Amino acid sequence: MLVRYCDAAGRITPEASPNGSAENIAGICNAKRNVFGLMPHPERACDPLLLSTDGRVFFESLLATLRKSKAA
Repeated sequence: MLVRYCDAAGRITPEASPNGSAENIAGICNAKRNVFGLMPHPERACDPLLLSTDGRVFFESLLATLRKSKAA
């Protein structure tokens, strides 16, 4: 598991999971950690026309991490 649902304070509680997933799991990966599956669908929340831009943070953090790894 890579990502878990939590509340604003970082607490992992049953109430923090919008879909009731086991152990609040939101994202998983394979054993080699080169395949990642994500449940929240941030691509559906990255444009004001879609009434949310919260998902942009996820994609921006991925891009920042990639830039840092390429610079190293």
